[in-house]
Amino acid sequence: MTISIKPTATGSTIEQDGSTILTVDGSGNITPSNQLYPKVPAFSAYVSSNQSVAHNTFTKITYDIEHFDTNSNYDHTTNYRFTPTVAGYYQFNIRAELTTDYLGDVYVALFKNGSRIHVVGSRQDQENQGVGGSALVYANGSTDYFEGYMFHTIGSSVNTSNYAQGSHFQGFLVSV
Repeated sequence: MTISIKPTATGSTIEQDGSTILTVDGSGNITPSNQLYPKVPAFSAYVSSNQSVAHNTFTKITYDIEHFDTNSNYDHTTNYRFTPTVAGYYQFNIRAELTTDYLGDVYVALFKNGSRIHVVGSRQDQENQGVGGSALVYANGSTDYFEGYMFHTIGSSVNTSNYAQGSHFQGFLVSV
């Protein structure tokens, strides 16, 4: 690895192996390049309209509106899943909010490659309105994908809320 400092007419650049990693202007302000802080996979999505969830079955929640998707790894139009392209440990947050209170048990779960790996949140009380949780899991960076599901024992179909802060699915790289 070669590190070099190159003066310019208005400051200096610091390069690593021929690529600029920092720029220093004449006032001493330091500006890092994108190579110094690489973009990591992260997304946040929510549901745009109420979604019916059947009784006693895990149902994939269609988180179809993106707040952000730094690496274009979240499919918000077809499969509603996150497929990370960087291997490592990811933190996922899932929440499903119901349109009204119901009597019964409600669960949200993280699925990996089509199989449930974590029930990340549950509520078992008289007034279920929403449930959420999080999980830290490993992704191989090539074939793994993740989805958010909901399950309930209320006795009939229920609707998720399209309130952006109520029903959301998020994930981000924590460590490689």
